[in-house]
Amino acid sequence: MSSNSTIVAGSSKYAAIVTMCAGVLFLATNDAVVKWLVTRYDPFQIVFVRSLIALPIIVALVCLIESPKALRSARLPIHALRGVLGVGASFAFIFSLRTLPLAEATALVFASPLVVAALSAPLLKEHVGWARTAAIVVGFIGVLIIVQPGAATFQVASLLAVGASFLYALVMVSARWIDKRDSIWTMMLYMTVFAAVLSAFTVFTVWPTPEFTDLFLFLGTAVAGTLGLTLISQAFRMAPAAVVAPYDYTALIWASLLGWLIWGVVPEIWTYVGASVIIAAGIYLIYSEPKV
Repeated sequence: MSSNSTIVAGSSKYAAIVTMCAGVLFLATNDAVVKWLVTRYDPFQIVFVRSLIALPIIVALVCLIESPKALRSARLPIHALRGVLGVGASFAFIFSLRTLPLAEATALVFASPLVVAALSAPLLKEHVGWARTAAIVVGFIGVLIIVQPGAATFQVASLLAVGASFLYALVMVSARWIDKRDSIWTMMLYMTVFAAVLSAFTVFTVWPTPEFTDLFLFLGTAVAGTLGLTLISQAFRMAPAAVVAPYDYTALIWASLLGWLIWGVVPEIWTYVGASVIIAAGIYLIYSEPKV
C-alpha cells in the first residue's frame, strides 16, 4: 500500500514540475511578444489591450474551475491595491524591454523572491534570521553583477527591471492580506479587471496605426500570459512550493533562446553570472522557508 502511495506521489510531483515548466514557457513567450509590441505601442496600451482580451478567458476559467460565485470577492480593496501594484510592475518591466535583452530583464525580475523575503519582516512581522539575511544580501549582489552600476555597459532600463521586481514582490506580499474565502482564480480575475480599468485612459491617447499582425500578437500575449499564470497556479496546487518553485528559473533558458532566435541577441556572460547568484540565493530561501 505504501509503495503504491509513493508511486502516486512521485507521479504527482513530476506532473507538477512539467506543469510548472510549461507555465514558465508560456510566460517567457508572453514576454517575447510584449518586447516585440513595445517597439510600437506604449506599455499602458499593451496592458489595456492584453487585459481586455484576457478578461473573458479568465472569467470562463473561473466559472469552469471554480463557480460563478468565485467572481465575487470578500475583500475588494486589497485587490484594488494589488491591481495598482501589478500595473506599475507591468509598466516598468515592459518599458525596460524596449532597451534590455529579454534574458537580462528576466534575470533581474528573479530578484522578486529576495525582495519578498526582505519585506517579510517590516510588512508581515515575520522573523528573518541571519542565514536568510545573508541569502538576501548575496542575491542583491547578483543583481549588481547584472546591472553593473558605474560601468560603461550600465543602462537606466536595468533600474526599471529592478523596480518591476520590487513591485512584483509587493504584489506577492499583499497576497497574504487577501481574504481566505477568495481563491487564486478570484485573485487572477481581479488583477486583470483592475489592470484593464487602470489602463483604460489609453483610449484617449494617440495610438499607432495598427498592423494586421498586431491583432495576433495581442491575442498571443493575452493567451500565453493567462495560460502561463494558470499552469503555474495549478502546479503550486499539485505539489509543495519547494518542489515546483525552483523551476520558475527555467525562464532564463527560454528568454535566452527566444532572444537569440528572434533578435539574434546573446546575453553577456555577466548576465548569467549574476543570474546564477540570484537563483542560488532564491533556491536557498525557498528551502529555508519555515514549514507550516
